[in-house]
Amino acid sequence: MEFIFTLIFLIVMSSVFLHFVPIGLWISALAADVHVGIFTLVGMRMRRVPPAKIVMPLIKANKAGLSVNVNQLEAHYLAGGNVDKVVDALIASQRAEMGLPFERAAAIDLAGRDVLEAVQMSVNPKVIETPVVSAVAKNGIELRIKARVTVRANIDRLVGGAGEPTVIARVGEGIVTTVGSAEKHTDVLESPDEISKVVLGKGLDAGTAFEILSIDIADVDVGRNIGAQLQTDQAEADKKIAQAKAEERRAMAIAQEQEMKAYTQEMEAKVVEAQAEVPHAMAAALKEGKIGVMDYYNMMNVQSDTEMRNAISHAGKSEKIRGSDSKIV
Repeated sequence: MEFIFTLIFLIVMSSVFLHFVPIGLWISALAADVHVGIFTLVGMRMRRVPPAKIVMPLIKANKAGLSVNVNQLEAHYLAGGNVDKVVDALIASQRAEMGLPFERAAAIDLAGRDVLEAVQMSVNPKVIETPVVSAVAKNGIELRIKARVTVRANIDRLVGGAGEPTVIARVGEGIVTTVGSAEKHTDVLESPDEISKVVLGKGLDAGTAFEILSIDIADVDVGRNIGAQLQTDQAEADKKIAQAKAEERRAMAIAQEQEMKAYTQEMEAKVVEAQAEVPHAMAAALKEGKIGVMDYYNMMNVQSDTEMRNAISHAGKSEKIRGSDSKIV
């Protein structure tokens, strides 16, 4: 029974010892001629750094002839970096004779960029295809242009440099400016390479993490006649404004007409009211002796004579009208 407990105790202690003291990894390092102390490996365990994530990249770097040490790799891991990718980037940089130092590679990796991809892009440039850019020439014709931008990563500007979206936006801006300065859209269709020359001359890669090598126009399509459409929209807007003003004038005329009708009706009512007051005024004048009976009769005779003459004149007009009608027949 004691033997079983002793055996279990030895197995547990051996497991704990092998966990904190990675003998196999230490032997692998010695076999690769990489000198890593056993206490260094134990210290990594105590600092919660997986020894394999440090030792294996260190062996790879040592075989490639890179001058990196355990402290550099461990410090980069503790800072949240990808040790294996940094070592791969350093090896690729050395093979391409770029001379990328470890500090620069670690800074690029901690900045959130893929340092290995950056080194590969420096050796093998990348082609970025822009979305369709809509630009309008001076004659109002729209051109829809798609371009391919060949860029190479600039290692010195990877930290703090703008990315691909900025390059695409600047190229699109350059295309719009170049097409917009053309007198006719046919000028652009005849020589689309002029767009590339003008855009490249603007230095669009300043402040970015890339170096623009070339800009090639992949496709040019003729779009809408923007100028004619704008003129049509302007004419339609002017028409609506004129109609609104005419409607306003019509409404004002109707209002004035209604106002005149109301004024006329008011005047007629006042005349009728005044005429109704005449008999009362005449009666009062007779009663007060301001006019005599003969004056009243003379006034009535004048009024009757006036009415008779009006009737005769209307009758004469009617006869003339009937006479003219008979002659026509």
